[in-house]
Amino acid sequence: MCSSAIGISWFLLLLRPPGDQSCLVTGLTGGLCSPTDTECMCTSEAFQANVTGCVSISCTIPQSLTTKNVTETTCGAPVRDRSRKLVRIVDGLTILAGIFVLVRLVCKVVVSKVHLMLDDWLILATLLTGIASVCTIIYGAVANGLGRDIWTLTSQHITSVFKYFYIMTILYFFQTTLVKLSIISFYMRIFPTPQTRRILWATFTFTSLWGLAFVLAAIFSCWPIAVFWKKWDGMHPGTCINTNAMAWANASTNISLDVWILAVPMWELRRLQLHWKKKIGVGFMFSLGAFVTVVSILRLRSLIYFSKTDNPTWQFYDVSLWSDVEVSVAVICACLPAVRLLLVKMFPVLGGTSNRHAAYYQKDYHSGHRGGPSVGGGSIAGASHSVHVSAGGGGGDARSQPGSNAADEGASIDSNSGIIFHNKTYQVQVTDSDEVSLVNLARGKGPGTAL
Repeated sequence: MCSSAIGISWFLLLLRPPGDQSCLVTGLTGGLCSPTDTECMCTSEAFQANVTGCVSISCTIPQSLTTKNVTETTCGAPVRDRSRKLVRIVDGLTILAGIFVLVRLVCKVVVSKVHLMLDDWLILATLLTGIASVCTIIYGAVANGLGRDIWTLTSQHITSVFKYFYIMTILYFFQTTLVKLSIISFYMRIFPTPQTRRILWATFTFTSLWGLAFVLAAIFSCWPIAVFWKKWDGMHPGTCINTNAMAWANASTNISLDVWILAVPMWELRRLQLHWKKKIGVGFMFSLGAFVTVVSILRLRSLIYFSKTDNPTWQFYDVSLWSDVEVSVAVICACLPAVRLLLVKMFPVLGGTSNRHAAYYQKDYHSGHRGGPSVGGGSIAGASHSVHVSAGGGGGDARSQPGSNAADEGASIDSNSGIIFHNKTYQVQVTDSDEVSLVNLARGKGPGTAL
């Protein structure tokens, strides 16, 4: 972390730390630059490399940073600061994610008038944790120098940036776990087959343990814990794990989990008896989650650069940015199904059909055969479906009337065979949030299958 010190003139020797004076003399006596040639000493890579090697051995880290700051100022280097850009981006993404979560909750509670489920509470917890993370970034890390060169900061500010980065790391692990659990919980409601549910429960359990492991690893990455934000100066003893290895392990397993969670709905989608156009539409909605995986890969790339930097407060910008983008995009993708239902309710044409085109599920009591639904090109979501029960043989068929759940049409006897036919009419109401029934209808298993 000790930066290169560049001598500017013999006059500056009187202003520099003792260790840096000897290094400056070493650089000048090498004959690479004249003691009065400021341009040479500011631009010569050979001179800078010569002094850098000496400074890293002779000077403390705070001394090196002070020297670097004086040198950069004397050479007229620009003062870099990209903290405002970071604030604008994280603010905008958090507000956008909050809007999507609000639309999701309003769609459930106000429009569909149903109770919030586990996936809704988990996505709300993700948003609240995200707000806490953004506040930590803006009012903690950025306020103390995140996004600026480390040599322009005081020792107190550097320590504070590392402290807030420690908190941000814990919150990030917590957020990514919550949003994944929310998506998995949603899948468990819409894909209720025993085999799929076993896979999803195993994924839910693994993700929970995965998140807990990394949260604990982040909390106790150094002992004493305070060493995490004090060790930068090289003067505070303590023991720390390889935080770069921890970050890479989290990022790689995070990407693998994203791919797995994305594969589950795609695998289930191929088995649904939907028109190919509707399959493309639903598949596109789920595939937007692939963008989260892309962002995770970009974040991993920023971690690789971060591990090699000697200017961490500047490089923190990329890690913080991609972490916030990843979580915000994941929250937005998790809310897309609810937003789609609201749009279909407001603009039925987006669903491909209106309620009057709802198909009828047929059951033949005479043969005992249960047929699949005729969904045609109609929209499953957001429609009220009636069940058309056809009694075999000479039985007449009837359709349920609004307001009734079941109507007994009585019995009739076939005069030729003597078989008694019992006719009933059912009305099945499917709400916008009843994803389980919708999937069952699409598979031809009939409504009412228990979770």
